[in-house]
Amino acid sequence: MSLAHLSPALRRIAASPTTAMTDRATQLREEGRDVISLSVGEPDFATPAHVLDAAKAALDGGQTKYTPVTGTLKLKQAAALHFRRDLALTVAPESVIVTAGGKQAIFEALVATVGPGDEVIVPSPWWVSYPQMVRFAGGEVVPLVTLAQRGFRFDPAELEALITPRTRWLLLNSPGNPTGAVFPEALLRGIGEVLRRHPQVLVLSDDIYAPLIYTGAPHATLAAVCPDLADRICTVSGVSKSHAMTGFRIGVATGPAWLIEAMGRLQSNACGNPASISQAAAVAAFEGPQEFLGEWREVFRRRRDTVVAAINAIPGLSTPVPDGAFYCFIDAAPLMDRFGGDDGALALHLLEHGVAVVAASAFGGQGGFRISFAADEAVLAEAMRRIAAALA
Repeated sequence: MSLAHLSPALRRIAASPTTAMTDRATQLREEGRDVISLSVGEPDFATPAHVLDAAKAALDGGQTKYTPVTGTLKLKQAAALHFRRDLALTVAPESVIVTAGGKQAIFEALVATVGPGDEVIVPSPWWVSYPQMVRFAGGEVVPLVTLAQRGFRFDPAELEALITPRTRWLLLNSPGNPTGAVFPEALLRGIGEVLRRHPQVLVLSDDIYAPLIYTGAPHATLAAVCPDLADRICTVSGVSKSHAMTGFRIGVATGPAWLIEAMGRLQSNACGNPASISQAAAVAAFEGPQEFLGEWREVFRRRRDTVVAAINAIPGLSTPVPDGAFYCFIDAAPLMDRFGGDDGALALHLLEHGVAVVAASAFGGQGGFRISFAADEAVLAEAMRRIAAALA
């Protein structure tokens, strides 16, 4: 067997750099190396007890059979509650699809609609899988470059300048991975004004980090801010980040009926229903107590402030204060000559000094790296010490 046996679609993509770095860090730890992994976007909190109880009850109750392909009615109803309560979107349960993680929902939406010659506008720095999914579908990635000094946000006029008759999608992620950027309501209204002039453009709104905003302002999502555009918007959410349920693999999405049907058709042939036990747990996550989110958010905010101060105190490194999520996107441009201009070499250098990070180039950036501050305060303090020592 050789690469020649792979499909053209698979040859267009690479493995996720974030999971690759995390896997490498795990391997080194298994070999006895002391490695702190700040490469993965995963809350370090325990899954809430009421969610675990629901999963155990589902097991004890024999809920171990197939469910409807696109999710149980109970979970679709719970997801509709979540969309209404947390994203200000009034949706019917039948307009919801349940997937094996938010990543699957995004993949299905793109693969169901993108073909050769189609263009997809993606603000960069971007989550690593966005461009890979577009390329797998045969589409062309059109970067919408954002800058740290502007909070990694863009002007609607910059978006409009990139739109062509071939533009199929705009991808939005707020709060964003890898930058923590938050798109305020005013920016979303400006984006909406642009989109009204270009009716061929669909929007994928990835709101998976919605509960993790540190500005004090409520979360804003495009379908709620511009309800007249809702029939062109696919909104994706889930329980992975908000309820520390990454391993449960449950995402939810809502959008126009034709798109949800197409995603379900693809899912029925690709994998079938998400895990029944995970669905029962997600019902409890959406319908159960939400007060703990405020406590988690405050912990993340404190960690963010500590990490930002530590990074900005290291000569050659700088990072803005992220408004949401749990990442810092760090600029190391003054140090890049030491690494031949290769931020991948910089990431490997830090790995040799016991800290796993992900190079900025993996996210469409350059000359830096991303870290996750979803880790214990003592662990973060030691990681900052190691980074400073590695670059001294």
